[in-house]
Amino acid sequence: MKFKNLVTLIIVLSAINVVIANIANFDDLTLSSNSYWNGSDETGDFTSGSAVFNNNYDSTYYSWDGWAYSNKSDTTTAGYTNQYSAITGAAQNGSNYGIAYIGWTEPPSITLSNASIVGGIYVTNTTYAALDMLYGSGFSKKFGGADGSDEDWFKLTITGKDVSELITDTVDFYLADYRFADNGNDYIVDSWEYVDLSLLGVVKTLEFSLSSSDVGEDGMNTPAYFAMDTVIPEPATVILFSLGGLLLRRRK
Repeated sequence: MKFKNLVTLIIVLSAINVVIANIANFDDLTLSSNSYWNGSDETGDFTSGSAVFNNNYDSTYYSWDGWAYSNKSDTTTAGYTNQYSAITGAAQNGSNYGIAYIGWTEPPSITLSNASIVGGIYVTNTTYAALDMLYGSGFSKKFGGADGSDEDWFKLTITGKDVSELITDTVDFYLADYRFADNGNDYIVDSWEYVDLSLLGVVKTLEFSLSSSDVGEDGMNTPAYFAMDTVIPEPATVILFSLGGLLLRRRK
């Protein structure tokens, strides 16, 4: 009996590792080398792992918003033509990663197959946004201004919603922050950074928005993009459900 329980426990722990590694990481989506998908085939929302990512494509204007996915690696080309590259030049894990763009239809969202606690995600800037903040452009300012003293910032906000679409909580993460007294501490994120989302509690949907200190008459001037990879479930939740099943089997 003890041996049987030990074997069951090993199987459960192995399953936990699989679940944690594969909730959503875009590597189950097919891309050729150095390419991207932005919804131009008009198939709309797509699924990676156990999560659905929204996508809206307008064939009239050849534009999109919501989520795309990519494996492009260009970290040097500035401007809109390089909207599908992460500033890291590679995925956080594997080959593919997600690109989010806040456009005119609906915010980027992730819908889980079952409501659960999300442990966190990895995020970084796109090359387009990062170089725009670093050098400025015809549409946006150089962060920090001419002498580096302007208190600029670029913020990602993640909102959790439950099965009734009620907000559970929000989490903020700064993709760039120039508000420090010592300008030497100012930064533009150029690596994959983990954002803890466990404080959102049990969620069915995650929604994403961006805000910036650089705004004009038509809204935010900073390119409204970020990159994301590897959505991770809250490990304690996975372990709880798995061990709960083990205990039920032991009682039979």
